Amino acid sequence: MENLPVPEFLQPYMPLIVGAVTALVIFIIGIVVAGWVHSLVSRALSKRQVDQSLVGFIASLARWLVLAAAVIAALERVGLQTTSLIALLGSAGIAIGLALQGNLAHFASGVMILLFRPFKVGDYIAAAGEEGNVTNIGLFTTTLLTLDNETVIIPNGAATGGVMTNYTISGSRRAHIAVGVAYGSSVPEVIAVLEKATARCDLAMTTPKPVIAFVGLGASSLDFLVLAHCDPAVYAGMLHQVRTAVYEDLAAAGIEIPFAQIVVHKAA
Repeated sequence: MENLPVPEFLQPYMPLIVGAVTALVIFIIGIVVAGWVHSLVSRALSKRQVDQSLVGFIASLARWLVLAAAVIAALERVGLQTTSLIALLGSAGIAIGLALQGNLAHFASGVMILLFRPFKVGDYIAAAGEEGNVTNIGLFTTTLLTLDNETVIIPNGAATGGVMTNYTISGSRRAHIAVGVAYGSSVPEVIAVLEKATARCDLAMTTPKPVIAFVGLGASSLDFLVLAHCDPAVYAGMLHQVRTAVYEDLAAAGIEIPFAQIVVHKAA
């Protein structure tokens, strides 16, 4: 079938019309592809159990990048020069990056935390000189709730820029409880009393088994160490329970806990 004749008054505008139609088709295809990319990225990241806030951000970023490419391609089809536009956007991006370099560093750290998950909400961590339970992980900051019920907001760059300790990730936390007894006490007897005291504390785990160690000869005491594991959520409660049991059982066994004394001699 022969092509339909084009009216003479439209012939001068045909390149522009063809370009506009092509640009519209490119833009529509770009919208479809952007939606497909958004869904694909969302599913891929969700399967890796990436935090949903980061999933939404990366998926949206991927969609907007596809749309931007489609818009640039469409503008080229209608005869617009996009080189200067791309250069302008690049310069604006550099200027914004320089102005927000500190925030961008925190953002990059937030992405690393959400991707590699060195800690998660609910973990008890020490970072940037602070300790507490993680209550929120954002793209720029991490929020901790301390044992004093204080809310501490740490920039993500500070959280990942130094040594960070996660007390929860291993599934248990071990307490080091120092105990001093008077010289002259029987070491085997003291160890037996400490083992019995720790064993009757239900917050102390039986696996791994608590360890009692004779660790030193102090200035005024024989020094022992009670090493006991517990659920990180009950760490403070376990310390209280074990210390109370140790004090009561040592007293019941007649084993003295020494304390500093000042002896004053009155001259005759």
